[in-house]
Amino acid sequence: MKSIVILISGRGSNMEAIVRANIPGARIAAVISNRADAAGLAFAAARGIHTGVVAHADHCGRDRFDAALRTAVDVHAPDLLVLAGFMRVLGEDFVRRYAGRLLNIHPSLLPAFPGLHTHARALAAGVRVHGATVHFVTPALDGGPIVIQAVVPVLPGDDENRLAARVLAEEHRIYPQAVRWFVEGRLAAEGDGRIAVAGARTAAAPPRHYPPLDED
Repeated sequence: MKSIVILISGRGSNMEAIVRANIPGARIAAVISNRADAAGLAFAAARGIHTGVVAHADHCGRDRFDAALRTAVDVHAPDLLVLAGFMRVLGEDFVRRYAGRLLNIHPSLLPAFPGLHTHARALAAGVRVHGATVHFVTPALDGGPIVIQAVVPVLPGDDENRLAARVLAEEHRIYPQAVRWFVEGRLAAEGDGRIAVAGARTAAAPPRHYPPLDED
């Protein structure tokens, strides 16, 4: 049984998707937030999952926050640490401690649009497709090896909210899949830094069906 700790900062909808997936061989040991008012904590607690808060405002500087967070995480001896809308940049020492067992989801098709405001930037750039990426975390911001991606079209009349909602639906699909692959031991780093998925024809998720691009 693989022990999983999930870090959130707010609603934690991707955390919810992973919990609801009931992945065989996985146990959600804890959900930890840097905000006491994170709505996702109530969802986890209602399902009997241990919850905790390590408030960044209570710690002077990133190093002290990272140390406190590491202590809270390590109590649960996680095999996998999952960032699900965790809105704090983690320091290099923290990231290296969990190397190879720290996943994140980013709302763009990395390496395009790393960082914040991805949907606005995608619309401003005039791209025809957008999406989401699950990747292993490395010290390089949003630069770790890609596990799985999902593509959505950018439709005429899209604004940030419409595009974000379409991407989020795909996030809820591919993040549990990536966690499932990890739990099953199917993810392996290749020599060129890419991630291979044993038994899968491709690491890319099939797209959903959407209206033609000329429909609003």
